[in-house]
Amino acid sequence: MAHRVSQTAKQNPADIADCPAGERALGFAGVVADIFSKRRSALMTSLGDSALVIPAASVRIRNGDVDHEYRQDSDFHYLTGFDEPQSVAVFRPGTDEPFVLFARPHDRSREIWEGPRAGLEGARADFGADLALAIEELDAKLPGLLTGFQRVYYRFNGQSDFDKRFLAILDLCRRLGRQGKTYPTEIVDTETILHRARRIKSDDEVDKMARAAAITGEAHKAAMRLARSGLHEYHLDAALRNEFLQGGAQRAAYPSIVASGNNATYLHYVENRAPLGADDLVLIDAGCEYEYYASDVTRCFPVSGRFTPAQRELYELVLQSQIDAVNAVRPGATLQAIHDGVRATLAEGLRALGFPPPSSLSSSDQADIDAAWAKPYFMHKTSHYLGMDVHDVGPYFQDGAQLPLESGVVVTIEPGLYVPADDMAAPEQYRGIGIRIEDDVLVTTGAPCNLSSDIPKSIEDVERECARG
Repeated sequence: MAHRVSQTAKQNPADIADCPAGERALGFAGVVADIFSKRRSALMTSLGDSALVIPAASVRIRNGDVDHEYRQDSDFHYLTGFDEPQSVAVFRPGTDEPFVLFARPHDRSREIWEGPRAGLEGARADFGADLALAIEELDAKLPGLLTGFQRVYYRFNGQSDFDKRFLAILDLCRRLGRQGKTYPTEIVDTETILHRARRIKSDDEVDKMARAAAITGEAHKAAMRLARSGLHEYHLDAALRNEFLQGGAQRAAYPSIVASGNNATYLHYVENRAPLGADDLVLIDAGCEYEYYASDVTRCFPVSGRFTPAQRELYELVLQSQIDAVNAVRPGATLQAIHDGVRATLAEGLRALGFPPPSSLSSSDQADIDAAWAKPYFMHKTSHYLGMDVHDVGPYFQDGAQLPLESGVVVTIEPGLYVPADDMAAPEQYRGIGIRIEDDVLVTTGAPCNLSSDIPKSIEDVERECARG
């Protein structure tokens, strides 16, 4: 499948030179509804004589009587487009009412406080439900809706607070079985049928991810321009959030990492409170969520606006490994092979820079030697899937072997080197430096399409952007 990124997604400001322009399939409610309808149609075909049950995400308490911002479950949104809590979607192929949506009815007294609801009428008219029922009827109605199906797809621990309720409903189904009715006796993880589909992105999904990357690019550039000694990491964090929301994103895709100096050697540092030192290198791992699709980008830059010689040497090494890895994102390639290539480049560079050999090594295989040499300073994988979830769903293996990449898959490419300040084995000039460079890359039928290519990455471009502040 060839994938195209529209000009609309690229407006202000990303220029994705390697991706030919296409047409954006959004902007009209009917077209948006049609996207979800087509997904459900494909799902029904895949389900065959099985049913699927997906609960909406639960409202979570932040503290006291304050809730966290609500964000719908990705699987639920992928099939319904319905963003309200206290909902359950049921898919029953081969029946007169294949898409059943349990939802909250209109309630004027609650809507005054919480905002408007779609109601049961909206669930049918606006979201395509063949049958809409009040969520209060779930326990009474769902057992009957599942009779006739021996296999039901459901993901335990997806929305764990619903699991106990679902098990009770299955028990009610068994009671119907005593009346001679077919009832579910096999529960299969949703991953096996739905997550394979989500692994391959449609043109519309790629469009949204390109837009998320464009907004993220503006955020990273704003942070580069803002940084200076005397500010704190939280000032840069605030600049990121501002650009995300000003650009039209709904939220950050994950807690932003804004790590200066030695903080950058901690992989998931999210405190974001330290002062920026004049000689610090800042690592920012931040992305936004646009219409439910995430970006995930990491850039590093010097607070002073100029890389020191030691920072430059480590940065150029990571950058070369990252560029090579991006170019390796092709159909048929595996993420492990790409990761092995990154480790080989980093290991060779670390040896050249005077880093010590591994303390013990029993293998004579070059790949094992490279892995051992790089591991103290590169301890994570190079890639993961990206989509509605920042660590997106989809299988990585099939029959025990790595699943090859194919057109439509989006992956991150994110090598790094992390040299703690207290690592006395490392050459002194590199201690306290953490570097990661990450892009979002679409697999196409030909050359890879780097969705985040517009964000400064070369030393020259990074220093130029910093100088604009």
